Parts: sequence; structure tokens; C-alpha cells
Amino acid sequence: SSSSSSLAFVNLRPIVPGHVLIIPRRIVPHLHDLREDEYVDLWRTVRIVQTILRRQYPSTTAFNVAVQDGRDAGQSVPHVHVHVLPRRVNDLEDDVYDALEEWTPKETPQQKQQQQSKLHVPEDSKRVDRTIEEMTLEASQYKKIAQEITQNMESEKEESKQPPQE
Repeated sequence: SSSSSSLAFVNLRPIVPGHVLIIPRRIVPHLHDLREDEYVDLWRTVRIVQTILRRQYPSTTAFNVAVQDGRDAGQSVPHVHVHVLPRRVNDLEDDVYDALEEWTPKETPQQKQQQQSKLHVPEDSKRVDRTIEEMTLEASQYKKIAQEITQNMESEKEESKQPPQE
């Protein structure tokens, strides 16, 4: 999926099925380096990708949306990128919540639920690269859904311009 300022593509080594990356077309290392229009477009594209992934993976109940904004935040390449991971009940273990639990002074109901759905990210060396064919097939499925969504949005926009029927 793409827009004037952003581009979405499938991940070579997905953490979960449907792991997508969204990048601004202009290469910048930090979110604050984006112009306002690029920033807005990036997050609009994230929302569109979530809609696509919900349709492709109907069991999706939530998303991890992550940005490592700079090298010291764990950014692997000096280019802003957003990870979008569709999630479903009890799909994986989330190590990040263990660290949050140690920091948080008391356990809340939300933290209890987080303990039950922990995202385990395998070491990079244990993640297997996908073939170009696999990635192309996945991307083409998402593109088809994006086209359907765009057509629906355009139809709704046209309908909203018409005067009310009496």
C-alpha cells in the first residue's frame, strides 16, 4: 500500500503473520524530522494497514504498533519506520510486559491481561527469511483489500455530497 508520502510493505522476517512496515518516502532518522503532512500521512497509512490486516486476518483482536525512534531506542536502520503486528487472543508471549511489571508499583487488571498474552520475539538468527514469492503473494492480497477499501471510501464520500432525499 502506498500514499503520496508513505509506503507499506511486508516484513522479510515477520514476528507474526501479517507483520507490516510503514515508512515515509523521504528518508529521515526521527519522527520529529518529518514535516507535518508526512507525519499525518504516516499515521493515516498505519490506520489503513490495520484495516487491511483486520480483513485479511479476521481473528485479529488487537495490534502492536511500534516505532523505535532513533538508534538508542533500538532503531535498526536510520529511517523512520512503524511496525504493525496483528494480534489475536493467546497468540504469543510478550516479554516487554515482564519489564513493565517490574517497573510498575502495583498490578492492575490490564497488567493481568497483558501477562496472559505475552509477545515472544525470537532472536533474529532464529527467524527465517521468506522468499520473494511469499512476500509478493502476501503484498498482493493486501493491495487487493486496499483497493476495495479505497473504492468504498470514495463511494461513501460521493454519497455524502448528494443532497438528502425527502
